[in-house]
Amino acid sequence: MVDIIKKSNIKIAVSDLNVADEVAEALNNKVLKILDEASNRAKLNGRKTLQARDL
Repeated sequence: MVDIIKKSNIKIAVSDLNVADEVAEALNNKVLKILDEASNRAKLNGRKTLQARDL
């Protein structure tokens, strides 16, 4: 699995809250799912380039 999300960046984004360890993993899983769905959409449209509109 690829770690796209870093806990330190989450802490910066929500600096007024503590961040539990499992938040980074859960967020990373959601992002990977979004990217997988977007890459499938791009392929179905005959493209090899992932674009913002695929998200």
